[in-house]
Amino acid sequence: MPKASVKRSIHCKKEQLIDLVLDIEKYPIFVPFCIGAKIHKKKDQGDLLLIVADLTIGKSSFKDTYRSNVKFNKKEDSIYVTNLDGPLKNLENIWFFKEKNNITEVSFDIDFELKNHFLNIIMAKSFQFGLDKIADAFQKRAKELFSKT
Repeated sequence: MPKASVKRSIHCKKEQLIDLVLDIEKYPIFVPFCIGAKIHKKKDQGDLLLIVADLTIGKSSFKDTYRSNVKFNKKEDSIYVTNLDGPLKNLENIWFFKEKNNITEVSFDIDFELKNHFLNIIMAKSFQFGLDKIADAFQKRAKELFSKT
């Protein structure tokens, strides 16, 4: 299964960055290849925020939608995502957020497997590059929204 990790230090408050990541329906505005997003359920359960959402990823004639279970743990400042449906056989990704002096260090680990074995092999070769592009997009969006200029 393709696995990748990325870590970034972003000049904003932890809560701002967490809100940005949880604002899933805005992903098509800034996340590369994300052409659609929809939240189906959102439930606050004390220390947990539970979300079920679809993301549609595409480029050219390729387009696919997958459904995810998103769990924000408010005590641990972490977001854990698993797949529910779509082209993914397996998906686990986790975001961790730590703030110091208005700089938030975010780490993102992802482990996934596509149902299509051939596409899985192709994705494994370029996945870290793609993940870096996604991290760049979140960092740029945070700068646009939260930096004091």
